[in-house]
Amino acid sequence: MEAEKVKDEARRLIERLPDDATWDDLMHEIYVRQAIEAGLEDSREGRVADIEGVRARFGLRQ
Repeated sequence: MEAEKVKDEARRLIERLPDDATWDDLMHEIYVRQAIEAGLEDSREGRVADIEGVRARFGLRQ
């Protein structure tokens, strides 16, 4: 993401937080946003695994 776009998105994120938000609240929102964007990028690039493969890998049943 371009630096200016990141700054704009960060500003929007901060504006959506309540007035009594803490640093932890802000850090959580940034973390969640980054995790979602990373997951979407992985999906676009085909870096995914089907649920059955994951369950088999970890010995889990449905």
